[in-house]
Amino acid sequence: MQVQSYFSSLDNLDGELATLNLGPTHPATHGIFQNVLKMDGEKIVSAEPTIGYIHRAFEKLAERRPYNQITPITDRLNYCSSPINNMGWHMTVEKLINCEIPKRAQYMRVIIMELSRIADHLVCNSVIGVDTGALTGFTYMFQERERIYEMFEEVCGARLTTNIGRIGGMERDFTPAFHTKLRDFLSGFPARFEEFNNMLERNRIFMDRCIGAGPISAERAMEYGFTGSNLRAAGVDYDIRVMNPYSSYEDFDFIVPIGTQGDTYDRFMVRQEEIRQSLRIIHQAYDNLPEGPYHADVPAFYLPEKPDVYTKMEALIYHFKVVMQETPIPVGEVYHCVEGGNGELGFYLVSDGGRTPYRLHFRRPCFIYYQAYPEMIRGSLLSDAILTMSSMNVIAGELDA
Repeated sequence: MQVQSYFSSLDNLDGELATLNLGPTHPATHGIFQNVLKMDGEKIVSAEPTIGYIHRAFEKLAERRPYNQITPITDRLNYCSSPINNMGWHMTVEKLINCEIPKRAQYMRVIIMELSRIADHLVCNSVIGVDTGALTGFTYMFQERERIYEMFEEVCGARLTTNIGRIGGMERDFTPAFHTKLRDFLSGFPARFEEFNNMLERNRIFMDRCIGAGPISAERAMEYGFTGSNLRAAGVDYDIRVMNPYSSYEDFDFIVPIGTQGDTYDRFMVRQEEIRQSLRIIHQAYDNLPEGPYHADVPAFYLPEKPDVYTKMEALIYHFKVVMQETPIPVGEVYHCVEGGNGELGFYLVSDGGRTPYRLHFRRPCFIYYQAYPEMIRGSLLSDAILTMSSMNVIAGELDA
C-alpha cells in the first residue's frame, strides 16, 4: 500500500526526476549490464534494463560445431557452476542418441553437479554479504570455493570453465587425490559454512537490509517464468531434480527448501539450506558410489584411450571418426533441462542428421527472470536495487549468451 500511495503522488511532484545510469561497468552490478534509473531522491521510480553488452551468439556458434565441441560453449553461460552446464548438454545429446549411462557415471555426475551448486551459492550469498557491508564472510567462503575448484582440477585439469565430462559419461575416473580432497571437504566444510551462516543469518544489520528488499509474489514469479532458488524463495515448491529426475536423482533423499516472502532474505536463506542439502546428496552419492564403467559403450561419440589408438585398429578408426566429425547423428528434436545453479537450464536441440545441430536453443534462467528486475526494485531505495540484483544471482555471461 505504501508503494502504491507513493506512485499515486508522482503526478504532483514539484521537482524533476533524476536519471541515474547504473552500469554497464559499475562494480556493484557484478556484470556487464546496464540499468537506467529514474530517481526521486533516493527512491527508484522506474528502471529500464539494457542487456547484450557481451552477447556472443552462442546458439549460432553451436550450430557450426560438432556436438562434442559445444561443451566449452556451455561453460561460458553460468561460469559460476559450469559443470552443471556441461552435463546438461551431454544429457541432451544422450537423450537424442538414446544412450544409457552407467550408474557409476550418473553418481559421479551428481557429485560434481552438487559441488558446482555449492560453489555457485557460495558466490551468490557471500556477495550478498559484501553488498550489506560484511566482507569477511566473502573471503572465507572463497577459500571453500577454491577447494571445490581443486577437485574439479583433479577430474578434468580445469577450474572455472571446466569442459568436464563427455557425451556418454565422464572422461576419466576419480583419482585417489580427488577422493582425498572430497573427504577432507565433506568433513571440514560444514563447520566453516555454519560460521559463515551464523555471521549473517541473525545479524540485525543484515536482516534490516535484506528483509523486504526486492520482494516478488509466487504468482508474479510464475508469470515471469522464475525457476530455481528465486522461485522457491517466493514459496513455490519446484525443483527439477524432484519433478523430473535425471542422473539418478531419484535415488537420493533430500529436502527442497522454500521461502514465503520472495525477498532478498528469503533468497539468501533458501540458498543456504540448499547448500546443506547438496552436502547431503554428495554424502549419499559418494557413500554408495557403484562399481563399474564411468562411461557408456558409445565409441562413435567417446574418444578411445590414447594407448589403444596407437595399438588397435578399431580404436584408431573411432578416434578418426570422432575427431573428423564422421559420426552419424539421429534426426529428431529433444528438450532436456537440469536444475542449474540459478534455475532451469534447458537445451532445445533439433537435428537434421548432419554433423552439427540444425538448431540449438539455450533456456537460460537469468534471461528469463531478469525481466522482473524493474518491477522488483520499483519504489525501493538505490541501495536495495544493488542488493536485489545480487540476490537474484544474475550472471552476465548467461544473461547475454
